[in-house]
Order: sequence, then structure tokens, then C-alpha cells
Amino acid sequence: MLSTCRVQAKRCSSMSDPTGKPCILCCAITGSVPRKSDNPAVPITVNEQIESSHAAVEAGAAIIHAHVRNDDETPSSDPDKFAALKEGLEKHCPGVIVQFSTGGRSGAGQARGAMLPLRPDMASLSVGSNNFPTRVYENPPDLVAWLASQMRVHHITPEVEAFDLSHIVQAIELSQQGQLYGQLYVQFVMGVKNAMPLDREVFDFYVHILQSRAPDAQWCAAGIGAGQAVVNEWAIAAGGHTRAGLEDNVRLDKDTLAPSNAALIARAADLCAKYDRPVATPAQARDILGLRPTC
Repeated sequence: MLSTCRVQAKRCSSMSDPTGKPCILCCAITGSVPRKSDNPAVPITVNEQIESSHAAVEAGAAIIHAHVRNDDETPSSDPDKFAALKEGLEKHCPGVIVQFSTGGRSGAGQARGAMLPLRPDMASLSVGSNNFPTRVYENPPDLVAWLASQMRVHHITPEVEAFDLSHIVQAIELSQQGQLYGQLYVQFVMGVKNAMPLDREVFDFYVHILQSRAPDAQWCAAGIGAGQAVVNEWAIAAGGHTRAGLEDNVRLDKDTLAPSNAALIARAADLCAKYDRPVATPAQARDILGLRPTC
């Protein structure tokens, strides 16, 4: 017999018909890990990132999730690089939602938030620590509180990146306590070794937890590696939003490198069509997420 939790989770994914609900596609263009040696299409320089983002927006992306790199392809938290990228995105992708990463591979401590005074529309926020394949991804409470406070100061909506159930629960609590700016938006990151597994039952349960405890929240899901297309489909079919891009996955399939970020976004857009969900425009995404409109 199914447990009560499993029954509730299954009901969660089928209790409402998502048909017609716009789906927000986020493109994670670069990340901190993939290099040209993994896939020559990974955009490293600011100019490459702008060009890749423009093509991804034309394919359906409403959010650009951005990291920056040094010339040797190592991760960077240089505010000047973020400023140049933001300026280019706003010029060449008008209206697109700019989301900066405050992830731990790009810097240590408060350096991770050094770009927040640039006032991007959104920024990623990890609210708890967990194991990655070869390291501990550390997000101590004092740093989480500081990053969240800086986002409030600069009117930046966090995208909470949840690698574990405890992160979802923590995000809800922080939002209810008024520590997160704007509307609660949680992304389930699935398929990182030692963290949240690529598991449909787990996915359904996480959707249930968020929807039952924070019914006004919006949610997104991202899959790592070969799990990207799988999680894209789960999220779209269940009424959520989803993320694709070369940060998370450099291949179309095990034998084929993805030719661009746009190709991965186009695949997600095709899944939206399969489930009769229109792809949200940047303006629609801003409205759904409660973000400030563009001038």
C-alpha cells in the first residue's frame, strides 16, 4: 500500500491541469564547471555570453542565469565582468530577466555577492549546505542571511536553488519570516551526485511540499547531465517552470554535443508545445514572478 505521503505527492502532480499556463524557460548559459574542452559552444567571454543569450532568448528563454569567467575559463565573481554582461544583455536582449549567480564555486564569503549592487532582476540563493561529488558546497547561515539581506536592499528577487528537501523547507520559512525579497521562487536541482537524486517520486513529493506549505510560490526544476530533458518534461507536465542550458548539460544525447544554449532551450520549448503550455515571454515571466517591469 502506498504511504499517505506518496498518495499526496501523486495527487499533487495531477490535481490541476496546467494546460494553457505559460511556462518560464530559464537558460543557464555558462556555469562554473563546463569548459571549451567539454563543448566548444560553452560561452566564456562576455561577448560570447551575450551572443549565446540572444540566441537562447529567440528560442524561448525568458531568464538568463549568468556566471562569469576569467580569461583562463576559471570561475570569477568580478563585479566588472557582471556589469559588462548585464549591460550587454539589456542592450541585445531587451526585457530579458537577468539572474546572477551567487554560487560558491565563483568566490568565497561575501565576495559571492559583490555583484548584487548592480541590481539584477534576480539572483540565485542557496539556503543550506550539502555534498557535491568532490566537495562540500558550504552555505553557512550567516552568509545566507547576508546574501538575502543584500538582495532585499537592492530589490532583487532570489531564485532559491534547492539541492535537498531541507532547503525547500528553509526557503519557505525564510520567506514567511520576511527575509527573502519578493515572491518566493524555488528551483529543484536534481541529479547532482550526493545531493537531490533524479527520482520521480522525490520530485512529486517536493512539488507537494512546496504547493501545500507555500501555495502562492512559483517553482522551477533543473536536471543535471542526461537528466536535463527528463526533468524539463516532468516540470512542464506538472505545471512548473524549467531550466536548460550548457551549465547543466553539454549534450543533446550521449553521442551528440549540444550545438548551443539555444538548442537546449528549443528542446524545452518543444516539450511545452507537447503539453499545450505556451512559452512565457520575458514580460509574462516578469508578471508571473512579480518582478519590476522594464523601463
